[in-house]
Amino acid sequence: MPIGLVKRADGIYIDVGMSKPALTAAVAHVFQSDWYFAGLDYAALINALYGVGPDMGQLQALRLADALQPFDPARLSLYKPPKLSLSYAEYYFQQLYLEEETLADGSVLPERPVQLDIDEFIAFMWQQGIRFGIDVAAVRAAMASPKADRITFATDLEPAPGQHASVVEVSADLHRSDAPKARADGRIDLQSFQNRFPQIKAQVRLLKKLEAVPGLPGFDLAGRKTEPEAPKDLTLRFLAGEGTEARMAEDGEYLVSTREGFLSVDSKSNRISITDKIISLEGVSGRTTGNLQLAGAYEEYGDVQEQRDVTGSDITVHGNVYGNIHSRGGTVVLDKNLVSGSVHNAAGDIRIAGVASNSVIYASNGAVVVQRAENCVISATRVKIEEASNCEIIGEEVLVSVAEGCVIAGRNVEVESAGPRRRTEMVIYVLVKDVTQFDREIADLELRVATFAQANQDSQLEMERIAALPDVRRYLALAAKLRTQELVLTPEQGQHLRKIASAVAEEMKAIQKLKLDVQVGQTQHKLLSDRLERVIEQKVAAAGIARCGLHMANGETMVRTMPFAADTAALRQLQAKDLKQRLRGTPSGGELLFADSSGTLDWHLNPRLRVTFP
Repeated sequence: MPIGLVKRADGIYIDVGMSKPALTAAVAHVFQSDWYFAGLDYAALINALYGVGPDMGQLQALRLADALQPFDPARLSLYKPPKLSLSYAEYYFQQLYLEEETLADGSVLPERPVQLDIDEFIAFMWQQGIRFGIDVAAVRAAMASPKADRITFATDLEPAPGQHASVVEVSADLHRSDAPKARADGRIDLQSFQNRFPQIKAQVRLLKKLEAVPGLPGFDLAGRKTEPEAPKDLTLRFLAGEGTEARMAEDGEYLVSTREGFLSVDSKSNRISITDKIISLEGVSGRTTGNLQLAGAYEEYGDVQEQRDVTGSDITVHGNVYGNIHSRGGTVVLDKNLVSGSVHNAAGDIRIAGVASNSVIYASNGAVVVQRAENCVISATRVKIEEASNCEIIGEEVLVSVAEGCVIAGRNVEVESAGPRRRTEMVIYVLVKDVTQFDREIADLELRVATFAQANQDSQLEMERIAALPDVRRYLALAAKLRTQELVLTPEQGQHLRKIASAVAEEMKAIQKLKLDVQVGQTQHKLLSDRLERVIEQKVAAAGIARCGLHMANGETMVRTMPFAADTAALRQLQAKDLKQRLRGTPSGGELLFADSSGTLDWHLNPRLRVTFP
């Protein structure tokens, strides 16, 4: 019995504690010595020699066969060499017969059928070099069948591929919810998704790396091992983008968020980032995102489709916008075109690099910068447009390089070239603060100041007339000399002076009254004049700056002032249709500054000019 094989009362056992080459040598010794295993468990043999089959656990010995039997040469001649191919072997099974045989006692055994044996077959094939892969069940069925047949009885075992290293999600926060959004009143909003852009907290495990699992080897018919392809590994840190990092823990390696923000996955590199800004590559539509209500900044590389709403702050769209953008602040940047949509920014600028067409653009507290605008309503504190056609534009400051068929209203308007477009007129309104209340007060004060000045002058002339009377003049001259002590009167002269004074007493009372009236009048004149100057300064401050610079009129162009009572924000906050009607409607009030098909205009408001009231 070769080393590695043990004979026990219930059969032959193989010592699986020995090395597989040693066991293979022991089994080969049996077959090459023209013995075979009777009652062989072929699956156990393959498991013991090649490790193919179920795990044997902690077994030290495995039952292999019932017994060892010598291979009868007469029986050996029944078996023929197989037909070998690259990865399989075939054998032709048919009914075999033993030839007529004369026994020693002279009796004759006639020709008789003989049956092949599976254990002998396995032993014979081992000698033929087939040491692996025999389909025992198929061989048994072919041996039992009366029909001759060629079958494939042995095949190579291909290597079993392993598992590449991979990652699995370990955080439920990674999952988007594209279910329709539930409103606060319980209704379902079919235009919006429940949670299209998940928000991630800091220090959250996002992904776990699953280590690569090696494959199982294969074997050819000769029992030679075929190694499987090595599984691919991955480096988890290569998946870590901004705001994430790879960390090793006791139970494995994880990708962990290092900050709070929004999840972003780069479809090309598969990098996962946590950023302050939501970055989307799919565009905004009913299929991809639905309407968006975002808490932070948003960057979109696709298009915003028509009737889609995007609400957030610091919104950047690299594609075309056909829907509506609503920003709470920051800057709205459109890298391409705005077509039949709208952009509103409550506290920031709007910048459009391409064409804005048939759209509404409103920055309540910021600037609007557009390359080209057509058929748009634009409102902002500051507007700068290279080319504008058939637009309604309003702002504190408006700068337009080329305007055709537009209505422009602003406190400070600068237009390089302006003219009509087909049948649409070109109008520029300079917004001028309505300060008529100051003008009325100024007119009233000017009248009162002039009245006091005239009254003072009249009193002064009357005093001079009375003082010129002969008796009054003599009395005033004597009184002046007595005050300066140039003249000293005798008692007789003093009595004469008193007679003179008595004669001009009424005239002297009149002069004294006129002097008092002049003093009071001068005081009132000074107070009213000071008040007049203060009101004028208040008017200047209230009116502010208003100007218009038209460098070239290229066709019939009209420039007027447009008075307004409140802040210009009230005008700029009008709905688009109301603002359009206000600017395109028949003008009321104001002053015509320019109306010509050529020429230039450089007009500045002079708020110190007086308005004459009837």
